[in-house]
Amino acid sequence: MSAPGRLELPATPADPSRMGAHWARTLAAVPLFEGLSKRHLRRIASLGRTRRYGPGAAIVRAGDPGNAFYVILDGGARVVPAKGRARRLQAGDCFGEMALLDGAPRSADVVADGEVLTMWIGQQAFGKLLRSEPALAVALLRTLAARLRDAQG
Repeated sequence: MSAPGRLELPATPADPSRMGAHWARTLAAVPLFEGLSKRHLRRIASLGRTRRYGPGAAIVRAGDPGNAFYVILDGGARVVPAKGRARRLQAGDCFGEMALLDGAPRSADVVADGEVLTMWIGQQAFGKLLRSEPALAVALLRTLAARLRDAQG
C-alpha cells in the first residue's frame, strides 16, 4: 500500500457514483501510473467509481483478495498491518494499486476513521482495459521495470 503524498483532487463529480476523465491528473501522481499518456490516464479515470464508508468500517481487510485500487477523496483512514505500526491516510492518499495487476491478498486492514469517501477502480475493469489497450500494458510494464531497477539500487 502506498501513500505517495498529496494527490490533486478535483471537485466531487456531478454523478457521485461515477468518476470522469478530469480525474486523470489525480491518477498521474500515483507511482504506478507515472509516465502514462493523458489519454491512458483518462481511460483509467473513467473506470473509477465512488464509495462511502462509515466510521470504523473496514475499507479492505488483510487476507481478502486485492480486487481494487482506492484514492481517499474525503476523510481519513488507518492502515493497520499485521506487524508494525499503523499509519494514517487522508484525502489524496491512495492504496492498493498493485492489486490492479496481481490480485494478491491484502497485506493490511484499512479502516475508516470517520466518514470516508473513496474513488475505487476494480481489477476486472482494469484488466479488460489492459487487454483492449496493449500500449497501456506496455507502458505499465516499463514503469514497473524502472521501479524495480530503482529498488535494486
